[in-house]
Amino acid sequence: MDNYYLYIVIILLALALVDLVVGVSNNAVNFLNSAIGSHVAPRYVIMIVASLGIVIGSLMSSGMMEIARKGIFHPDQFYFSEIMIIFMAVMITDIILLDIFNTFGLPTSTTVSLVFELLGSAVAVASVKILSNDGTLAMLGQYINTEKALMIISGILISVVVAFVTGTVVMYFSRIVFSFNLRRSYHYFGALFGGFAITALTYFIIMKGIGGATMVPPSFIEALHQNTIKILLISFLGWAILLQLLSVFFRFNIFKAVVLLGTFALALSFAGNDLVNFIGVPMAGLKSFQIYMANPGIAPDQLNMSELAGPVNTNFYYLVIAGLVMVITLWFSKKARTVTETEVGLARQDSGIEQFGSTHLSRSIVRQTMHFASTLNRIIPTPIERFLDRRFDQNKAKKVKVGKDGAPSFDLIRASVNLTTASILISMATSLKLPLSTTYVTFMVAMGSSLADKAWGRESAVYRITGVLTVISGWFFTAFVAFTVALLVALAISFGGKFAVIAIIGITIFVIP
Repeated sequence: MDNYYLYIVIILLALALVDLVVGVSNNAVNFLNSAIGSHVAPRYVIMIVASLGIVIGSLMSSGMMEIARKGIFHPDQFYFSEIMIIFMAVMITDIILLDIFNTFGLPTSTTVSLVFELLGSAVAVASVKILSNDGTLAMLGQYINTEKALMIISGILISVVVAFVTGTVVMYFSRIVFSFNLRRSYHYFGALFGGFAITALTYFIIMKGIGGATMVPPSFIEALHQNTIKILLISFLGWAILLQLLSVFFRFNIFKAVVLLGTFALALSFAGNDLVNFIGVPMAGLKSFQIYMANPGIAPDQLNMSELAGPVNTNFYYLVIAGLVMVITLWFSKKARTVTETEVGLARQDSGIEQFGSTHLSRSIVRQTMHFASTLNRIIPTPIERFLDRRFDQNKAKKVKVGKDGAPSFDLIRASVNLTTASILISMATSLKLPLSTTYVTFMVAMGSSLADKAWGRESAVYRITGVLTVISGWFFTAFVAFTVALLVALAISFGGKFAVIAIIGITIFVIP
């Protein structure tokens, strides 16, 4: 029986590599869409910047690994044999689910999928255990960390609304300040905007990178928290002055710097936080197997896994390997491009070939919005309305050269707003210890900024809204399918043993091209 669990661990580690590939293919859109959509630099430069963020972020992700071990269920309520069933069910479900979304080019949340897969598989194993001991399902609360699970779910749902509204408001006022003609406003406000944005991004890098790393002394992190306001003010003034000097004397493009730094920051955040979604479960499985091997006199179905509730320290070399796999996937995955093209297409400033069709719901939303807008126009004084029309006049936008990749989907101001706003929201959630999905936040900020920037015109609005609704409905589909499939897989392994494992692995290999 020892070899059986050794094989299970080997399978889990192999599945971790596959999950890294499908996960990065889906989540790369979080940090690539703004840079690629605005054509801030050649694609290889964007990829190098993102790759650096991924490598550095992956080395700082150890502190996030606990969610896979004790975030959703109570490990002290399960035996070793039961824990391994949970982990196998989670990994198999995650790979199949994410690959489906990649195939259709739809972004989803690996955090949500992990949470509901852990929830579904833990409920299945706990139910089997309870019913076999003549208990009732009312006892599930002893096994599932319901408070933590509900906090994560509610936090993620709230972040969707907050991100959309914030993205809309920030982009609207940013466009009023800068308009589509940057020549005059850039000289007056460019350095101030850049100073604020780079300060926010720097703080974000510290909060999401260094703040989550186990290798950083707690005293240093505590000093950062105690002097946050002072650090932010000094940083803002310093960056604003430096950027103004660079802009005046060297014609330095402030917005390009903001977009590239934002791409690096979100890539670092992705690797630092979402790496747990791909290798957290296999690492927990490996730790469980090590506990099992350290207790040779105890049977697998008698070994309590309370040790999993202890501190989490992930091997440095595992993090390096994971980071390299993510970078390779980022460069060569065709499905990553497909998902990125979906989000960039929905945020595109001009009209063109639309990916999504028209639905009754989207048409109804457009009609109601147009009715509200016409009512609002009657209330707004004419001078203010004319002023706003001038600020949002796209005919004054600087003409850009169309390269081999086509024209930019939106300008550098929108790209800067997307990255800075998403970073600030994620930083605030981190400081307040609130859970959220980086995918949901970055997507909804991008959609909110598109709406505020009047990228959804009369002709394209119906199709864009259909696309947004499709993506959002896919998020609920993620939660439902992740829970259901993980539950069914866990039940199959619980009753079918190694034969069920072999059959399910075979199906997974067949399904994943």
